[in-house]
Amino acid sequence: MKSHKDLDIYNLAFEYALEVHQITLRLPKYELFEQGSQLRRSSKSIKDNIVEGYGRRRYKQDFIKFLVYAHASLLESLSQLEMIQQIYPELEINDLLEKYNMLGAKIFKFIKYVEKEWKS
Repeated sequence: MKSHKDLDIYNLAFEYALEVHQITLRLPKYELFEQGSQLRRSSKSIKDNIVEGYGRRRYKQDFIKFLVYAHASLLESLSQLEMIQQIYPELEINDLLEKYNMLGAKIFKFIKYVEKEWKS
């Protein structure tokens, strides 16, 4: 790996954050600064924590810590998406929920890999 951009989890997180951004702009105006803003921040936090962890990859425990933060931000994003799905079913975000669930599994698996195989 030469860059964080070589990580599948980073690329997916980046792509999904862009999708989230577009979806939240379709929310009613009063939600742009409430639910929409919170979801945009948590979805972008996933990719940002992966990048920061990668930047600290020399220190295995720091890398793991930031991957755990990324996973926690993903769970927050899922919670926000589930709320939006209930309130605004017309936005049809089932596919995005499924994508985030799969990304969560990939991040979890990558954390396990780093715990067992990563050389610091």
